[in-house]
Amino acid sequence: MEKIVTDPTERQWGMFTHLAALAGLVGIPFGNIIGPLIIYMIKKDEFEFVSEQGKNVLNFQISWSIIFIISAILMIVVVGLFLLIGFGIAWLVFVILGTIAANKGESYKYPLTYQFIK
Repeated sequence: MEKIVTDPTERQWGMFTHLAALAGLVGIPFGNIIGPLIIYMIKKDEFEFVSEQGKNVLNFQISWSIIFIISAILMIVVVGLFLLIGFGIAWLVFVILGTIAANKGESYKYPLTYQFIK
């Protein structure tokens, strides 16, 4: 059975860790990695939930950044455009699902993610 975090401050910081990935959408290069990394580094020792979710978010963002780079390279043969659109929509949906789960105090494991940080 999954542990539910009840402390509202801990849940809120867990949610911010997921939301920080959206920094990449406002023009910050690699903001999708830098945003969660900053929150993870500041709050990982204070909140166990933020430490766990931070690792999940960072692994997801690094994995999917690699997927986006490969898709961008494949734009040479046109298929990359469709991959970028599809993966972009999936990325946004997964970030929203992770944010909602963290707000509820539930741990969220992103799909299609390699574990760079353990």
